[in-house]
Amino acid sequence: MTDAQETAADSSLRTTGGTPPDDAGSSVTGAPTPLLEPREGIPPVVTDAAALAEVVAAFAAGSGPVAVDAERASGYRYGQRAYLVQLRREGAGSALIDPVACPDLSGLGEALSGVEWVLHAATQDLPCLREIGMVPTRLFDTELAGRLAGFPRVGLGAMVESVLGFVLEKGHSAVDWSTRPLPEPWLRYAALDVELLVDLRDALEKELDRQGKLEWALQEFDAIAAAPPAEPRKDPWRRTSGMHKVRRRRQLGVVRELWETRDRIAQRRDVSPGKVLSDAAIVEAALALPAHVHALAALNGFGHRMGRRQLEQWQAAVDRAKALPDNALPQPGQAVTGPPPPRAWADKDPVAATRLSAARAGVTALAEQLTMPQENLVSPDTVRRICWEPPKVVDAGSVGAALAGYGARAWQVELVTPVLVSALSVKGA
Repeated sequence: MTDAQETAADSSLRTTGGTPPDDAGSSVTGAPTPLLEPREGIPPVVTDAAALAEVVAAFAAGSGPVAVDAERASGYRYGQRAYLVQLRREGAGSALIDPVACPDLSGLGEALSGVEWVLHAATQDLPCLREIGMVPTRLFDTELAGRLAGFPRVGLGAMVESVLGFVLEKGHSAVDWSTRPLPEPWLRYAALDVELLVDLRDALEKELDRQGKLEWALQEFDAIAAAPPAEPRKDPWRRTSGMHKVRRRRQLGVVRELWETRDRIAQRRDVSPGKVLSDAAIVEAALALPAHVHALAALNGFGHRMGRRQLEQWQAAVDRAKALPDNALPQPGQAVTGPPPPRAWADKDPVAATRLSAARAGVTALAEQLTMPQENLVSPDTVRRICWEPPKVVDAGSVGAALAGYGARAWQVELVTPVLVSALSVKGA
């Protein structure tokens, strides 16, 4: 039994309500305190090379981990670029940087090389930070730490409140951060997002250590920091909401043509694709295959507020898809590179279905024992792949090697291998 399993078995040491105990073993009590202002006030937004150089020097001279956050304009602008970067470090205070005015922050990234970066939900911010030259070599993800520690709510506000006893303002998380100039209340909100991030990191490190999970978390953080940029998604148009209604290849061709036309327009105008044309409208047109502009205008999403010129560009996209030869039309569904959907296993391979059922039950039980989400204990896709094509010889070595081959970390291999060996060896499998 691992330290974490022993801790989980001792009910007197479990956290209650998602709040880790402090050093004395008690939890944060009393009404939470609203956090209204940054300690040193709202820092001025850095918008030129001279101010940026001062920030780089200050943060290079600071000490300890650096809190990092980024604000995007999802739902307003095309892509996921950063429109504000927030940092805080002991000895340097807080900084707000405008990456539109200062698009190259590689100097800041280099100044912080080797320093531990503290982020909340790091995988959301790392792509847009990478675009502006900021790539951590070490990091601590407070959201992931909360998941591993068994917190039921892992949003930044919930974590700061339950762990540190402060309430963060929540009103500006979904605003259009591409707005210039940024209103003062938004800047206050942004500065407060990094105000207590290092404090939260320190408290979570203690809690993970208490539970015997700190080494597991460090392995996870190292894996995130070392991960290469994600490959571009193949056939992104297939993720159009409502695609399940589209069955015929000609209709699929219309979805693809409308999606790609919309994407080009959205990129050129730098607006969210959904503001150009909704997914529902794309699917509606694909199902109807309108013969002309008047028929298109009668469909939902192409109503009276859409001008004639816009209607003509969408009808032209529909007509292009209708004119494609059959061999140029997309095939239904995406190429399957892994196992079939689990719902099909009972018919395709009942023995594999038995293995998967046993594996899922074992993983669920272990995750509950360790008080963490199943997907953080082991990727569900990894479990499916191993159950669909298990090693020829099922033992700890072969199963552990299979897990590692699919990217499982050492701590996951150690914990999950016995569960999968048992599941792959069940009677009937």
